Amino acid sequence: MRFRPRTRGLAVAAACSLVLTACSAGSLGSSDDAGGSSVSITYLTGNQEQDLKEANQLVKDFTAKNPGITVKLESRPAGSEGDNIIKTRLSTGDMTDVFGYNTGSLFQAIAPQKNLVPIGDQPYIGDLDDNFKKTVTAGDQVYGVPSGGFMGGAVLYNIPVYTRLGLKVPTTWAEFMANNAKIKAAGIAPVIQTYGETWTSQLFVLGDFHNVAAAEPDFADKYTKNQVKYATSPTAVKGFEHTQQVHDQSYENKDFASAKLPDGLRMLAQGKGAHYPILTGVVNDMVATYPNAAKDVGLFALPGDDASTNGLTVWTPGGVYIPTSTTGDKLDAAKKFLAFIASPDGCKSLASAGVPTGPYAVKGCELPTDVPRAIKDMQPYLDKSGGSSLALEFVSPVKGPSLEQITVEVGSGIRKAKDGADRYDEDVKKQAQQLGLAGW
Repeated sequence: MRFRPRTRGLAVAAACSLVLTACSAGSLGSSDDAGGSSVSITYLTGNQEQDLKEANQLVKDFTAKNPGITVKLESRPAGSEGDNIIKTRLSTGDMTDVFGYNTGSLFQAIAPQKNLVPIGDQPYIGDLDDNFKKTVTAGDQVYGVPSGGFMGGAVLYNIPVYTRLGLKVPTTWAEFMANNAKIKAAGIAPVIQTYGETWTSQLFVLGDFHNVAAAEPDFADKYTKNQVKYATSPTAVKGFEHTQQVHDQSYENKDFASAKLPDGLRMLAQGKGAHYPILTGVVNDMVATYPNAAKDVGLFALPGDDASTNGLTVWTPGGVYIPTSTTGDKLDAAKKFLAFIASPDGCKSLASAGVPTGPYAVKGCELPTDVPRAIKDMQPYLDKSGGSSLALEFVSPVKGPSLEQITVEVGSGIRKAKDGADRYDEDVKKQAQQLGLAGW
């Protein structure tokens, strides 16, 4: 189960609407008319609108600086269908010269040491964020560069509500709940929940992982080995307990059971709800519909028990890789393309194609000055030593498909927190056994 917002780029660009249809980047990069040598490479990207927009912009800006290289785009669908295409093309040696794909556990599933070209010797590797490098490393080698910014699993909050009620950003769960009590007394929904789209129900569990990792640094390793569980870890179970507490205190919006993401974003932007636990990937959609939200909505990390270790759980951007089937001049060109993506110029190119979902994973890349306040609020957590942690799905392959249904039940009062955690432990057991992991 990948925890991702499903609102951005739902349409497929018409020029690349067919699966794996090659989409030329026009005359970009061709130097035949100049009499110089040239090389052409292909780049496989997702077929969602924003994916294609960013890929086209990268190709345009890269080839402007490298006129001897032509880059042609191909697209693939998202989800399991796209996963199968990636795995099939790698196994048959039919992969494009460069391709974009997931990081973390799904990256490990494509056998990187067998199928990908290591790039750990490239000079820019030292400029990649350490959190990101962990998600594209197999053995002792790095295999990918980041395309885009981080996403944070955090609480978006309405700044005018906080200002009017004299509230401070909480750094502990107790402070958060105290703020909720004051917000409820003011006649405003303290915590927006949108269980009409079940994926949005998971934040109090998944976004709490920084707090789990801070208290139990070896949790991910032990979890993978079936040595700790959500239901029996005093730290990990708190995500389920917090989900229950918000419901038990009637801090949710009245229509939490049927409301959907657009309803939640509207409530937050208009100040009808004060807090929305969600991924920052939804911020751009909110600002597009409610421009005032760019300055009126801020972000804080999901609070835990200890203010001194408060920090942000982050989802890394996707990676861009070179398959071992790329050789010769094409390999040299592909490495140059990855170097461009992992540079400040590459970040500027991506920023010109759309507002970033969060800070970039490349040193020297700065957020544009006009990004929404909520996106800016992520940067201090990433700049602070120990201020952020990868989401569990990036450091452990163990995850179950039913968490979003379980958190809806806990958040609706149908199931108690401990029961929900127990049920999720059973859910992940099935998944781990299917993966053949030791200890399960």
